[in-house]
Amino acid sequence: MIKSYFKIGWRNLLRNKGYSFINISGLALGMAVAILIGLWIYDELTFNTSFPNYNRIVQVMQHQTFNGKVGSQISNPAVMAEEIRHMYGSDFTYVLQASWNYEHTLTYGEKMFLKPGSYFEPEVTDMLSMKMLLGSKDGLKKDMNSILLSASVAEAYFGKDDPIDKILRVDNQSDVKVAGVYEDLPENSRFNDMKFILPWNLYLSINPWVGKMENPWGSNFTQTYAQVADHANIAELSDRIRDVKANRLPPDEKRYNPIVFLHPMWKWHLYSEFKDGVNVGGGIGNVWLFGITGVFVLLLACINFMNLSTARSEKRSKEVGIRKSIGSARTQLITQFFSESIMISFLAFCLAILLVLCALPGFNTVAEKKIAILWTEPLFWLAGIGFALLTGFFAGIYPALFLSSFQPVKVLKGTFKAGRLASLPRQVLVVVQFTISITLIIGTMVVYKQVKHGQNRPIGYTRDGLVTTSVNDERHKHFEVIRTTLKDKRAIVEMAESGSPTTDVWNSNGGFDWEGKDPTLAVDFPNNGVSHEYGKTIGWEIKEGRDFSRDFTSDSSTFILNESAVAFIGLKDPVGKVIHWEGKPFTIIGIVKDLLVQSPYQPVRPSMFHLATRSENVFIIKLNPERNTQEALAEVESVFKLYNPTAPFKSSFVDDDFARKFGNEKRVGTLAAFFAVLAILISSLGLFGLASFVAEQRTKEIGIRKVLGASVANLWGMLSKDFLVLVGLSCMISVPLAWYELNQWLQDYDYRTEISWWIFAVSAGGALVITLLTVSFQAIKAALMNPMKSLRTE
Repeated sequence: MIKSYFKIGWRNLLRNKGYSFINISGLALGMAVAILIGLWIYDELTFNTSFPNYNRIVQVMQHQTFNGKVGSQISNPAVMAEEIRHMYGSDFTYVLQASWNYEHTLTYGEKMFLKPGSYFEPEVTDMLSMKMLLGSKDGLKKDMNSILLSASVAEAYFGKDDPIDKILRVDNQSDVKVAGVYEDLPENSRFNDMKFILPWNLYLSINPWVGKMENPWGSNFTQTYAQVADHANIAELSDRIRDVKANRLPPDEKRYNPIVFLHPMWKWHLYSEFKDGVNVGGGIGNVWLFGITGVFVLLLACINFMNLSTARSEKRSKEVGIRKSIGSARTQLITQFFSESIMISFLAFCLAILLVLCALPGFNTVAEKKIAILWTEPLFWLAGIGFALLTGFFAGIYPALFLSSFQPVKVLKGTFKAGRLASLPRQVLVVVQFTISITLIIGTMVVYKQVKHGQNRPIGYTRDGLVTTSVNDERHKHFEVIRTTLKDKRAIVEMAESGSPTTDVWNSNGGFDWEGKDPTLAVDFPNNGVSHEYGKTIGWEIKEGRDFSRDFTSDSSTFILNESAVAFIGLKDPVGKVIHWEGKPFTIIGIVKDLLVQSPYQPVRPSMFHLATRSENVFIIKLNPERNTQEALAEVESVFKLYNPTAPFKSSFVDDDFARKFGNEKRVGTLAAFFAVLAILISSLGLFGLASFVAEQRTKEIGIRKVLGASVANLWGMLSKDFLVLVGLSCMISVPLAWYELNQWLQDYDYRTEISWWIFAVSAGGALVITLLTVSFQAIKAALMNPMKSLRTE
């Protein structure tokens, strides 16, 4: 019986090749989108889950009140881990201090690469359950001058040779022995880019200032990770440690109100955003967004199937009447039609897998992922088969119930008529389809408008030809010589040292006082140490006062403030006024236009600039616009190599660094555009099929009208009108719906665009044009048909 159901279904597919193609291809497109989104969501939800202790690992964070607002940060004092171990050691399996994961120069013989790695306390290998391929995970404990390498880094340096006990030089200042090689950490994890690990004690030895700080609790520059003991509750333990820092601060610093808390690993990726000390989500918003989008796109494909199946009901009415008259029960007919829809669904699923294989490379590029089909995972195939069955059931439920309800007597007598309201469900489904499609189009346009809005925001400096390079070696000592040489060679216009890149904040400080300041107000300002030429290099705009100058030795005790700092401090005529920093007086000599350094969607933070008293970490270079960019950059690299041939030269254009700030919004916009195009394509496929069916059903009517003198334009308008009305109704529904949802989304941005009326007009107009183009092909084809042939058809 089941075999005959599928045989009949297969014959119907072959008999109606055009409709079969539309059904299968439409469903396949919808399924492919759903599979891609499903794989992306799986990758997001499984982030960090590869670590066995995933549910017990936490990061120690803190809330602090600065500038009247509560901020949350992952940076901690270097003594945080030791204090927690001392006070609450029995509640933790491990508490580990770590540096930031950043690039270091690793040298072995002639091989020299920049690789990202961290200084970590030795138990990190146990906490992360790292798989050692060679050597011992205890190597970091036994020798302060040791290193653990990831498998990929070990291969890059040593190939197939045994790396154990080989000597590497780190940043041209420390020699370390390879103690072990571990398997590269999973791509979808926080630690995927940790390509080597150095002992925390080595960090302390090469940075002796850490142990000499007068107030070690007053500086936050490291990270603290922990594994909570099995018997402890994370939430309760988080409450218990909240005052661990406050109890160690001197009285005058307690106004920062530091609250220490534990942030579980399962929240790191999708729940990483805090506002006013409250966790407000993060990436989970995108998971919901794309999950709902995937459901909607698949729904569009299912609607196509329903529409075309019910639209062709009269073609199969006699089949139903005959089968009922010879004894077929309604349940058998329902099973027949469900069998057909499930067969179509499985054919579409196979095609969808091929489409996903073709689309994955491009999808991964846009999403910045390394997603692959989980061929060897039984769960994937179980989910896939279940997915195809569910889609087939959902797509076939209405046609099955509708077709099986025909009365055999009326059908066989020829008195069966679908009725005026028979097309109503199809019309409703078309409206739903285009409502979803138009909403996606509007959403895509608003996202891109928001990105453009951020990109066009005044930044307060000139990015053209501006290059940044980090320097962690003795080239600092030769800054003046390098600068002079490059200017003489006309490779650069100017060059400066800075404590932070122009597109980020690496340093911020408190301890500022000024006339009229509320003594209870705790402040924290980005406070960048720069060289005299910083302003000339980046081209900032002086609004009042003057720039730093080598002609004034007193400039070593001066500040330049941005406009936001002046507004926050509230000083009138600020130039010449004094601000005390840690008790030392600094005179304000200039005010500059706000520099857009951090998020382009948030207000610029009150910031200060002072002359650096030590070598800083960043060189900022303004290339000579009269020189070819690549030639000038090659000249810069060659001069840098003169003063440290063993250090790789790695630079980045500030333009590129700034563009990366829009990465998340661009990804959302690109993916939304991709899904919107597919939604319109799927909807248009369904519309094309329906238009073809309507034209076929009205063949005789069209012939009669042509005989009576109707023009092609009259017939085209008659056949197109109903579809345009449906899409017009979709526009009326989607516009307020999209406006409400997008207005809510934009509230997350302090600096945001307006939702312009033309976005709705263009989206609605585009949908109507697509509808006309889709329907017109069938309408004009039918209108041009010879009326004699139309009237002879039966």
